[in-house]
Amino acid sequence: MSLRTMEETPVKKLDILFIGNDKATLKSFQESDLFNTTIMPNGLSAMYWLTDHEFRLFNFDTNAEQAPLYRETKVIDAILCEAKLPGMKGLALYRKLRLHNIYTKIPFILLALCREADISEEAMDVGVDDYYHCRYTPERIYNRILFLKIFKAEFVVKSFESLIDRDLAAYKTPLLKRSFDILVALFALILLSPVILFTMLAIRLESRGKVYYFSKRVGANYKIFNFYKFRSMYHDADKRLKEVAHLNQYLTDTVEESCVACAKLPEGENCSPMVYYDGEEICERLANMRKSARKAFLKIVNDPRITNVGKFIRRTSIDELPQLFNVLKGDMSIVGNRPLPLNEAEALTKKKWSRRFKVSAGLTGLWQIKKRGKGGSMSEEERFTIDNYYAEHNSFWGDLGIIFKTFGALFQKENV
Repeated sequence: MSLRTMEETPVKKLDILFIGNDKATLKSFQESDLFNTTIMPNGLSAMYWLTDHEFRLFNFDTNAEQAPLYRETKVIDAILCEAKLPGMKGLALYRKLRLHNIYTKIPFILLALCREADISEEAMDVGVDDYYHCRYTPERIYNRILFLKIFKAEFVVKSFESLIDRDLAAYKTPLLKRSFDILVALFALILLSPVILFTMLAIRLESRGKVYYFSKRVGANYKIFNFYKFRSMYHDADKRLKEVAHLNQYLTDTVEESCVACAKLPEGENCSPMVYYDGEEICERLANMRKSARKAFLKIVNDPRITNVGKFIRRTSIDELPQLFNVLKGDMSIVGNRPLPLNEAEALTKKKWSRRFKVSAGLTGLWQIKKRGKGGSMSEEERFTIDNYYAEHNSFWGDLGIIFKTFGALFQKENV
C-alpha cells in the first residue's frame, strides 16, 4: 500500500504497544492517525501490562497446577520497543515473551536511536521481526506491521526456537545411549516397585494432597516437558515461598527494604517509574535489584516446608524415582545435565551457557557426583561450567562411571 493510496483510502487504526521514552518518536506515533498507541516506559512495566501478572519465584517443589503462568491478556497488533531501556532491555523483553510462548503472532519491532552493529546482529540472530535504527516513520512502520501480521499468521516462531544458539546442531540421543536408558529404566521400575508403593503410602499418610507432582522443565534442544517427582513438601508450599525466600542458599546479594534513591527526592517523586512487584508498588530500580538478587537457581537451606517423609526421600533421592517414566518417554536420559525449570532456563541468556542444552537432561550427572550441595558452596558459574563440560565431553563409558559414582552421593548429610 503506497502513501498516496493511504491518503485516499480510509485506513484502519492499529493498536500498538510502544515501549520507550524517546519524546520525538513518541510524539510522532501519538499524533499519527494510523495508530492507537499504548505507552509503557520500560520492559518490566510492559511485561506486567501484557500479562497482567506479578512476578513470583518458582521452586523445585512448586506444584505446576498452582504455579503462575504468563498468558496473553491484551489484544494488540504490534509491539514497538526501543533497544536501550532502563532495566530490562528490548532484546531481553523479546526473549522473555518467546520463552513463555506468548504474543508469538504479534510483530515485535526493535527501534534504536542510532545504528549499533552489535544490537542489529543480535536482533537478527534471535529472530526479532524487524529492526530500525533511523528513518522510521509511522507510515513506514504501519506498512511493515501489515505485512508482518500476514506473514506471522502462517509462520509462527515456537517457544525457545529463537533462544537456541544457532551454532548448535539439534541433539539426538545416540542409539546405544537410548537403548541403555530404556533397559535401565524398566529394570529399575520393576526392582524398586515396592519402594515406590511404600513411598506413596508414607506421603499420603503424613500430609494431604497428591503423592506426586509435575513441573515444566527444559531439556535438550530447549524442549519443554512435564517433569515428575514425589511430593516432598506440604501441599501449600508454593503459598509459603515468599516467607522463606531469604533462606535461598544461592541468594548472595543484599537488597534495600526501600529505595534509598527515592528517599533522597522530594515527596511524591521517584528515581524511576513505579511498577508492581510481588504485589507491592515500588520503583523500577528497587524491583530490578530484588529481581537480580533472586538468582537463577533457587535452593532453600533447611526448608521448613519440607515434610518428614520429604526430608528422607530427598536425602536418599527416592523423590527422583518417578523420573524413570520421563526416561521411558524420552524426555530424559539416565545421565545428563539437570533439567531446568522455565525460570532458570530463562535466566541463561548468555550464549556461552546455552551449550548445556546440547545434551540430554538426566537423572544424574557431573553436577551431582562432584559438588551436590556441598554446604551451599557451589556457585551458579561453577554449576554452569560443569554442565557445559559434560555437554562437550560426554561418552557412553563416561556415563557408566557417573552412574557408579552416583551411588556414593545418594546417602549424604547435606540436606539439599
